[in-house]
This record gives sequence, structure tokens and C-alpha cells, in this order.
Amino acid sequence: MEERDTIVTLIDEENGQEVDFDLLLTFAYEGRRYAALQPIEEVEGVEDDEIVLLEIVKENGEETYRSIENEILLDEVFKEFQDLFDELEDGEEE
Repeated sequence: MEERDTIVTLIDEENGQEVDFDLLLTFAYEGRRYAALQPIEEVEGVEDDEIVLLEIVKENGEETYRSIENEILLDEVFKEFQDLFDELEDGEEE
């Protein structure tokens, strides 16, 4: 699990617009890497308090972010994120 304080800029494939996200956490689940992102600015279809979970994939030597299409996998990844985030918060309180 990695904790970062980073801004990630992604390009909306539908309209080509750049969108900035706060990278909350990167973590491994079932042998793959995932990123938990929170929009810094308004994003259509994403509420202010929601996070976006994306798979981190290496393509041509570069890391790219890919949507998680499988709903069951998305639920599992979200559960893993919640558990890890709760652990981080508990560690900060001590």
C-alpha cells in the first residue's frame, strides 16, 4: 500500500477535457494495482464526496489508468479501499 499526496490529471475520453484528481491511495488487490482518486473539480456523474477507483496498468512502459468494468470486482476493490483507508485513519489517531 502506498500513500501519496499527488495531483493526477486525466483526460476525459468523451470530450477530451482534462480533469484533476487528488490521488488518495494506491494499493494492490488480487495481484493488480489500483488507485483511489477524488475529483478536485466538478466531474459529471461523480458527487463531491465520492471517490473514483481505477486500475493502474503499465502500457508501453508508462502507467495508465483503466476503468473497472466488472461490478463485482469494483465492489471488492472498494471494500479493500475502505479497509485500508480505515487502517490509515486509525493509525493517525494513535
